[in-house]
This record gives sequence, C-alpha cells and structure tokens, in this order.
Amino acid sequence: MKKCIILANGHPPLKPVFQYLKNAGYSTLICADGGANTAMLYKLVPDYIIGDLDSISPKALNYFANKSRIIKIKRQNDTDVEKCLKFAIRKRFTEAILLGATGDRLDHSFCNLGIVLKFSNRIRITVIHQKSLLKTYSGNVTIKTVPGEVISVYGIKEKTIILSHGLKYPLRNISLPFGERESTSNITISEEVKLKIKNGNVFVVRDFQLMRKHGLI
Repeated sequence: MKKCIILANGHPPLKPVFQYLKNAGYSTLICADGGANTAMLYKLVPDYIIGDLDSISPKALNYFANKSRIIKIKRQNDTDVEKCLKFAIRKRFTEAILLGATGDRLDHSFCNLGIVLKFSNRIRITVIHQKSLLKTYSGNVTIKTVPGEVISVYGIKEKTIILSHGLKYPLRNISLPFGERESTSNITISEEVKLKIKNGNVFVVRDFQLMRKHGLI
C-alpha cells in the first residue's frame, strides 16, 4: 500500500507526530499550499507542494524551490486539499493522513470534513487533529480497539443504518443522521468493534494518543 501525509494550512500537530507517521509507513509528504509554511518551520522537506500558491509565503516558496516538486494549479473550483487528494489518487496512493485540516476557521474545517466524505470511495483518509483521529467507514468493518476506549460514531444521512458489536451502548440497526442523533463518547468492551453500515458512511472519532500508544494506526 502506498501511504502519504497531506499537510494543510490549519493547526498542525507537534513535530514528533510526523516522524511517528513516517515510521508507520506514511513516507511521502504532500503540502497543500500554505501547509509548506509549517513544513519549513518544522524543517521538513515535502516531496510535493500543490495548490494555487496563494498561501505559501515567499520565503517558503524560495526555500523549497530546489528541494521539492512544486505544482501550481490555478483552478478555483476545488480546494488545495482536494487538489492534493486528486494528485495522490493519480499517483495510486491508497491511504492519506490529513493534518492541519482544522484550524481557526470553522468553514475550512467543515469543508475538509466534507472532502473526506467526497473522496472516501477513492482513497482511505484519516484526519488527525490534536487529541482526535477521525476515519470514515462503510459496509462491514472490524476496528481494533482497547477495552474501555472512548469512541464516537456519527452518521451522516437518515437512510444510513448502523449495527454494532463490542460497544457498551450498542447501535441496533439505527440511523444517526447529522443534527438529529449521534453516539458520542461510547465505550468499547472488547478488543474489536464490529460495525455493519448500510446505505452510506459514518465518521468514527477516536483518541489519537491512545491509538498511538497501542500501535493501532
């Protein structure tokens, strides 16, 4: 499997997270435009910098000119994160971890979560933000967990039906439509959680540090 990190221009994780992910097989770093500013601050060299280049600083652009492949895409009908995901798909990456996708602008954060759904059938995307890790799932899935782990499940559409095994508060063929119902701060009771998801996708949010500690990424 080919794995990459996509670094956007929001709040980044601490620098050691990058080394941890690299050790976990995410060896290619793609910066979405202004994400390159963070890369320069952390003394990381992206393999690619992609976007319309309106957010990268002149200093970073000059610094990476001979170090990274810089791809300017002027079109405005998709975001820089989308441009990076489309590039990753063309390059046959199967998994991407999205960092810096959330920040001080709620519209950007909301947009990037929508992008995760939009591309979920083309590439596996994980979002990491501070203490949280988010994935999207559909169909029948088995999730490795630690008993007692706090885990939250969010449905998107009313037609999406969820059945769970391994949760303290089981989901028994119910829907969790956004804005109406959710399963926040559920608790695992075994080393596996099994979900059967029909007619759509769900978001699953977990504790990133706990997953990192137990090698669950």
